Amino acid sequence: MNTIFKPRLFSEKTAIITGGGTGIGFRIASELAHLGATVVLASRKKELLDKAVEKITAEGGKAFAVECNIRDEESVKTCITKSIELCGKIDFLVNNGGGQFPSPAEFINRKGWHAVIETNLTGTFFMSQEIFNKQFVKTGGSIVNIIANMRNGFPMMAHTGAARAGVENITKSLANEWGRYGVRINSVAPGTIDSSGLEKYDAQYKDFIYGFAKFNQTYRLGTEAEVASSVIFLLSPAASFITGVTLAVDGAESLYSPLSPPVENDKNPPFKG
Repeated sequence: MNTIFKPRLFSEKTAIITGGGTGIGFRIASELAHLGATVVLASRKKELLDKAVEKITAEGGKAFAVECNIRDEESVKTCITKSIELCGKIDFLVNNGGGQFPSPAEFINRKGWHAVIETNLTGTFFMSQEIFNKQFVKTGGSIVNIIANMRNGFPMMAHTGAARAGVENITKSLANEWGRYGVRINSVAPGTIDSSGLEKYDAQYKDFIYGFAKFNQTYRLGTEAEVASSVIFLLSPAASFITGVTLAVDGAESLYSPLSPPVENDKNPPFKG
């Protein structure tokens, strides 16, 4: 793994990464493990978690798999309790788990709306609350929430745009409430990322998503490694004076302006790690 961070930076540290079995979550977990952390991968699909843990351990990292449905209160409590039992303590929480589906707003039904809100917003809040009450209130810690580029609205994704905006506000609120306990909370807002998660979308939507490469100043999609390195920076001691903020990792996609439209270029090569 190609990482810009110091070897063993997170030696003796432990982290829970929700949605850690695939995509951006797996990249974050892999790099943390490479840097010496013990990682707990949490999601609903145990078979994917087991494969991810196998890959990390094969590269010399230390990882555990804990099945967790972040929409379910008891599952969240069990996940946090078991993670602490496995690791002895938890230092970091990365709320990466989430889910959504593309749809025009007029066709989103109540079931779909509530599923996305409960996963992305409610799940993030109660994972954070549980780790705070079980661990961070005593020892401090750091939380990074993965949200999305929804600063200018989120057409075709109104449900997840609303949820992620809520998470950004929670980030600010909890940073204020829990700072006195030594808890830092930040968010990372990726733009359009060339992630394995795109494979679940229908072909028509994948073409639409890949087309977003034309709407940022780098004129390309971002990489999983670029998101992961931003998360790891916010977890690191170098970010010890940073809390309650959202870091946009989007090539200025959120700043798109017709007054200075992106032009095709090869001046901003990707970091793939």
